[in-house]
Amino acid sequence: MTASIKHCKKLDRILRSTGSHWVGNGFPVQTLFAYPELGMVLSPFLLLDYAGPAEFPPTQQRLGVGEHPHRGFETVTIVYSGEVDHRDSAGGCGHIGPGDVQWMTAASGVVHEEFHGHDFAQQGGLFEMIQLWVNLPAKHKMTSPRYQTILDSQIPNVRLPDNQGSVRVIAGEYAGVTGPAQTFTPVHVWDLRLSNAHPVQIPLPEGYTAALLVLKGELHLSQVETPINHAEIAVFERQNTQLCIKQANNVTALLLCGEPIHEPITGSGPFVMNTATEIRQAINDYQSGKMGHLS
Repeated sequence: MTASIKHCKKLDRILRSTGSHWVGNGFPVQTLFAYPELGMVLSPFLLLDYAGPAEFPPTQQRLGVGEHPHRGFETVTIVYSGEVDHRDSAGGCGHIGPGDVQWMTAASGVVHEEFHGHDFAQQGGLFEMIQLWVNLPAKHKMTSPRYQTILDSQIPNVRLPDNQGSVRVIAGEYAGVTGPAQTFTPVHVWDLRLSNAHPVQIPLPEGYTAALLVLKGELHLSQVETPINHAEIAVFERQNTQLCIKQANNVTALLLCGEPIHEPITGSGPFVMNTATEIRQAINDYQSGKMGHLS
């Protein structure tokens, strides 16, 4: 497959972590982007935390993060290694392991907890996961919460030509294959495995935000000398319709692509709305118990 160079999306910037921190006692996290600085650049994506890879010894302790609220967006958790258990005040619950995805729509407000799976904690092992925050447009921010457990077996895997690798379609559509995640706006989330040195062209919609996170290996883009390495994100300009990869040997990457939401972003901690008044209301609603509690 060959794309004219004029149709290749140009690299806008490369994002790298500037440090790490713990979320609770179970998630050693690098925040690779967040909405206070890059919300409009990466819209509809608000934040991406990369947890691990980290080795956890066997323990009887409950590791993770306890009861906390969200409003105004969705959290998407993708597990590469380890296990995560989820429970929320809207009745959602699930257990996800390698290859599985949890898509939680906080919307009008939900309180939830996330902990390492019981068996994983007892056995110990490698833990690696992504948590992505996806914004909701104003008209959907106060809809009812929902929860989707998406198992690895439910995610279609599309083979690329010439043994170039594969695309797992978590959300959106690739090559006529639709992913299982239900979304409120057009969003494509694809888990890529690129396995040889031949150039790869991946078609993307004109005008959409596009960002590529490399989790394993070294990826070389067309027209760019600097490679994209582990825990780095290539952000592309919205013009043009091809993501042009020159070389990718044994690369694991996550492709995020979505229609921008052209609305104000106002946030405070776990709440992301459009105005400061809405944020104050979210805080009041949480403190008064309107988002529920976990028993």
